Amino acid sequence: MATKPREKRRLGVSRSHLCDVEKGRKVVSPERAAAWAKVFGFPPTMFVKLALQEQLDRAGVKMSVEVEAAA
Repeated sequence: MATKPREKRRLGVSRSHLCDVEKGRKVVSPERAAAWAKVFGFPPTMFVKLALQEQLDRAGVKMSVEVEAAA
């Protein structure tokens, strides 16, 4: 995700942290994923699913994630 400086400020993280996320050196928490989705105008469930799937993949857990908004 090539992010412009203005968008980096809106995400509320340092440039180095975002670079680590982009390079796969750090994972995004579900809470932060939901917040970032709102910044970019995406459904929070989309980014949360990606964040959780990344955590499972890194742990070597052979499962897939499905996420839906709670009622």
